[in-house]
Amino acid sequence: MALTDFFRINFPYGLKKNNNNEWFVFNREYMPLGWNSKDKQESIHKEMPYSEFPVYTKYKGLTENAIEKIIKDKDRIQRNDENEIVRIFFYNDKTNPKSNPEYWNDYIDIIKSFSRFEKSNK
Repeated sequence: MALTDFFRINFPYGLKKNNNNEWFVFNREYMPLGWNSKDKQESIHKEMPYSEFPVYTKYKGLTENAIEKIIKDKDRIQRNDENEIVRIFFYNDKTNPKSNPEYWNDYIDIIKSFSRFEKSNK
């Protein structure tokens, strides 16, 4: 699908982690949040997509245990071969709050939970 509306461009669809334990938020088209074009699109399955852009941040306390407490549906947590969490999705097609408004509260609760993590200076 194309970047067609405010929700798909500006709302978080998930998080991607690199080997430095840094994260970036991506929109529904797997682009860094707020990007409104597919120019320079990179696969989130690469180790460090968008590494030449300042989109990665390390957060205090954003551990696997913390993530598993927030994301209840384990199918929305993707792991690498070492069983480390590398991608998180805030919703899926069934629970997309734009398409299914009954899921807005669940989605906002996830956003609220992740919003408590502060940037690490390490």
